[in-house]
Amino acid sequence: MNRLASFPWTFIETELQSNKSSEFMSELLKQTCLHPLCGKFPPSVRFRRLFLSELIKREAAGCDPLDELYDALAEVVGVEETPDCYKSYFLPSGDAVSLLENIALISEGTTGLVTWEAALHLAEWALENQQVFTGRSVLELGSGVGLTGITVCRSCNPLRFVFSDCHPAVLQKLRENVRLNGLGEETSPAVRVDELDWEAAAAAEEQIRGIGADTVIAADVVYDPDVAGSLVKLLLKILSCSSAEILICSTVRNPETYGGFKLRLEAAGLGHQVLTRPVRAVFPYNRLAPLELIKVFRVQEG
Repeated sequence: MNRLASFPWTFIETELQSNKSSEFMSELLKQTCLHPLCGKFPPSVRFRRLFLSELIKREAAGCDPLDELYDALAEVVGVEETPDCYKSYFLPSGDAVSLLENIALISEGTTGLVTWEAALHLAEWALENQQVFTGRSVLELGSGVGLTGITVCRSCNPLRFVFSDCHPAVLQKLRENVRLNGLGEETSPAVRVDELDWEAAAAAEEQIRGIGADTVIAADVVYDPDVAGSLVKLLLKILSCSSAEILICSTVRNPETYGGFKLRLEAAGLGHQVLTRPVRAVFPYNRLAPLELIKVFRVQEG
């Protein structure tokens, strides 16, 4: 539960020590478990149970008992966990992106049904570099459940945005999340979800030409040597028929796999630039994770 650990518990304990009344805890509940967003898009039962248990531990040491806190815990004690849950991510504007995600990191043979660190980092980078997306046609490769793309659509004013993936279960959940966040072909930006198979070379090239992307993004797509090879071939196709700006964010879990991806880029005549500027922390995730964002481009001959 990384996001539970990222909660500002030290601040909570300090506030409870300096203010012995239950008002602070009551307000905290209203901003978390009793928030209307939590009622509409409930987080996992286990997460709520653990979060409320942590609050009760600190309340017992710091302030008067609060009935609402114990009532909230009673609602989730003994409740059976479901395979899916909602996760909501607040944007700097105050709006929220709410996503239906799987509880298990791997399910239905894919890792694409949860949001990973690289997607969160790329979304933060997009918030600080909106000019890369404003007024442009954007293609996202391996969109997963849609956090990065929906953030771009809600905050960066692209002309149109194409989400893409290839796994049927991921595409189903992605379409649901896009719709859940009020996006579609008739909205502004115009949004659609495409099935894009990186292995189907001829079909993929035709699709890419039809999309006509000015900006291409991807997060956490370099996790397997075979997938990395297919990705490089796809990037080469994109740059052979456009001058798109390509940005790929990765969590470097296996340096050998990631290094192999970069070697494949070089062998294909593609260069890369590491974008190292720090970004403002907007979303909760493990910031000690080895993340790298690169810009990919065609190397000029001669």
